[in-house]
Amino acid sequence: MKRFYKQVAVTQLDDGAGWQVTLDGRGIKTVRGAPQTVPSKALAETMAAEWAEQGEKLDTGKFVYRDMADYALDVVESTRGEVIEKLLNYGETDTLCYRADPEDALFARQQEVWEPLLQPLEKASDFTFTRVSGIVHRPQSEAALAALRARIEGQSAFALAGLEAMASLASSLITAILASEPGADADSLWDAVCLEELWQAELWGRDEEAEERRAKRRTDFLAAHQFITLARG
Repeated sequence: MKRFYKQVAVTQLDDGAGWQVTLDGRGIKTVRGAPQTVPSKALAETMAAEWAEQGEKLDTGKFVYRDMADYALDVVESTRGEVIEKLLNYGETDTLCYRADPEDALFARQQEVWEPLLQPLEKASDFTFTRVSGIVHRPQSEAALAALRARIEGQSAFALAGLEAMASLASSLITAILASEPGADADSLWDAVCLEELWQAELWGRDEEAEERRAKRRTDFLAAHQFITLARG
């Protein structure tokens, strides 16, 4: 599509309840036609930059934050319960709880990297995650799932949209929750969840295609982390 606007700006709603990107003075709408109102000036300015930096032909692949905002407003707002249940499914089969066999060298590395992520959550809410060696599924306890639910249930639609993106990319709700906390080191958390992939690369050598896919997933993970941070303002 050819660029159809000249000026990009950010305006606050008259009631002060949100911010909106405008193109030549007109507020943008979501894919489903709702006003694309976001909760913070910081997020609106980042979304405005996506529009301002476009060339004469629009590259829709560069509307990362716009698309996440649309998802939050069009989908999460109306299906909040479904999104929460989907997130809890990632918690049921969380990557951080599935380990190699104890006699494998990888197991020791997983213990070293993943236990410091799991244990503070367990201590904070007095429960224990079920750890599994191998690939056979074992359900998490009701207490563990209740603790995870408590962490996400009160989140905004924008936070839930970011959490869903991160949990999907990491196959880990725990990682997504930790990455969504203020001041979180999302880079290190991404490296932690990719531990097995990085371990295999150390053993068998680099695979260029695999590294490109992982780099793309990392970029998307960090964008979702930044989306949550910006939405908070």
